[in-house]
Amino acid sequence: MPTTAPAFSDATASDSALRRFLHGLPGVDAVGLEARAASLGTRSIKTTAKAYAIDLAISMIDLTTLEGADTPGKVRALAAKAVNPDPTDRTTPRTAAVCVYPDMAATAVAALAGSGVKVASVATAFPAGRAALDVKLADVRDAVAAGVDEIDMVIDRGAFLSGRYLKVYEEILAVKAECARADGTDARLKVIFETGELSTYDNIRRASWLGMMAGADFIKTSTGKVGTNATPANTLLMLEAVRDFRAQTGVQIGVKPAGGIRTSKDAVKFLVLVNETAGEDWLDNHWFRFGASSLLNDLLMQRQKLSTGRYSGPDYVTVD
Repeated sequence: MPTTAPAFSDATASDSALRRFLHGLPGVDAVGLEARAASLGTRSIKTTAKAYAIDLAISMIDLTTLEGADTPGKVRALAAKAVNPDPTDRTTPRTAAVCVYPDMAATAVAALAGSGVKVASVATAFPAGRAALDVKLADVRDAVAAGVDEIDMVIDRGAFLSGRYLKVYEEILAVKAECARADGTDARLKVIFETGELSTYDNIRRASWLGMMAGADFIKTSTGKVGTNATPANTLLMLEAVRDFRAQTGVQIGVKPAGGIRTSKDAVKFLVLVNETAGEDWLDNHWFRFGASSLLNDLLMQRQKLSTGRYSGPDYVTVD
């Protein structure tokens, strides 16, 4: 994906210019945003449409394991589940990706070779991002060298919240450059804002534009490691941002809500948000993802209910 930075060369010429641009974005009507998100969340879909939505949601999952106790065996088991989520029904879609730490990237790449399931790796001292830039870039290089398809980076929230926007912008540019490979198979870059730490909707809008201006291929809500992660309201705001960015630049950017999305009902609500805000062009796993682990099991149980007419218990799906 080409960097979008040249389209904003004046706005990114200096810290003060970038601050003027970001603070010149329209303010967010918090009450209106939350009311619209709540209203869209009441939409109900049934039968055939519900079955379609469940399969679409499964195909959009970044099946994730980001724990200190991760082992090669656990990563291989997760990869097997991503390729064949329900061994009793081979019509079940594969997930979009498996997301792991950089030291597990080579294991995931080997396990998923030829499957069509992408490998994503968190990087840049995930989840806190508290490391020197050269350490963060080495983190990215290791994952890209291992063959991952996608990098999920975290922004420096301390720099962002203290108004050092150019530092954040330049760091994203540097990470984007490390995603390039000589053969042209560049890793796609997801930029994580940790919306629960940004405090205001205005900051989420500013972070969204900052990430997109710096060349993000995806903007992502959260690490899943703090108290407040993806919500309908913050995801709606980010969907508005990518819609408006494409209208202005012609460049389409993906969105990934992550953390706290656990049920099929939740997933369907987010798909409604996508359709009603950004539009059908984003209803594809190239442009929309769920960062989740437990979500897949609930989607599988709901899928089994639609096909058999009865609910299966959690014993009918593998434990992640």
